[in-house]
Amino acid sequence: MLLGTAACSVWLASAAGVARQAQEARTTPRQIEAAQFDALAADMQTQAGRLRERLAHAPAPREAIRNPFRFAERRPAAARPQRTLPLAEAPPPAVLQIREPALQLIGVAETNTNDGPVRTALITGGHSELMMVTVGQRILSRYDVVAVAADAVELKDVDTGAIRRLILQ
Repeated sequence: MLLGTAACSVWLASAAGVARQAQEARTTPRQIEAAQFDALAADMQTQAGRLRERLAHAPAPREAIRNPFRFAERRPAAARPQRTLPLAEAPPPAVLQIREPALQLIGVAETNTNDGPVRTALITGGHSELMMVTVGQRILSRYDVVAVAADAVELKDVDTGAIRRLILQ
C-alpha cells in the first residue's frame, strides 16, 4: 500500500508540473514583446514627466543683444537745396586720332640691277609680320613707301599725307 500511495503522489505531482508547463507554453513570444514594450513605454512616460518638470523650473533664454542679420535703420537724408550751375560752353569735339601701327625697320637689303642698286626695306608689323617693300609699294593699305635709304625708310600716310620715318636700330 505504501508503494501504491507513493506512486499516486508521484503521478499527481507530475501532472501538476505538466499543467504549469502547458500554461507557460501558452504565452507567445509576441505577448512577451508586448509586455516589454509596455514596460519601455511606461519608463519613457516617467522620464518625459521628469523632463517637463525640470524645464518648467529652467531659466528662460535671454533676449538677443545683437542680430547680425538685421541692419540698423537709417534716418532719411535731409533734402539738399538744389544748386543751379551756370551752363558751361561745351568743349569742341576732340579730333579723332588714329593710332599709328607699330612698325619697326629691321633691315635693308640692296640688289644691283642694270638700272642701279635697288633697296628693299624689311619692316615688322605689330603682329609679328615681316614685310619686304621697295619704293612705290603700299603697306597695310595705309602707307606708300617713298624712299629707302641705307639706314632708314620713309612712309607717306595715304589719308593725311604725313611722312613717317623708320630708322634702323
